[in-house]
Amino acid sequence: MCFSLQWLEAFLVWLIVICAVVALLRLLISFVIPKLGLGGDVLAFVVKAITIVLWAIVCIGLVYFIFSLVMCLGPSMPHLPGRP
Repeated sequence: MCFSLQWLEAFLVWLIVICAVVALLRLLISFVIPKLGLGGDVLAFVVKAITIVLWAIVCIGLVYFIFSLVMCLGPSMPHLPGRP
């Protein structure tokens, strides 16, 4: 048995936790940077960088999930017509 509902539940919980941590970091950075006297350009750069990292984490997780799901199909995976 490759995947169960318990595995999917744990995966979704971790995904939500990661998104919440990134959102809190973005909020904290947008609060701290103006107090340090840095301009809006630095703040915009940091927020965009964190957004890119967040999307990278989500995409890597999806690729891992999809490939794990495909590997669970094993020999029952459908083949393209004309291929063995």
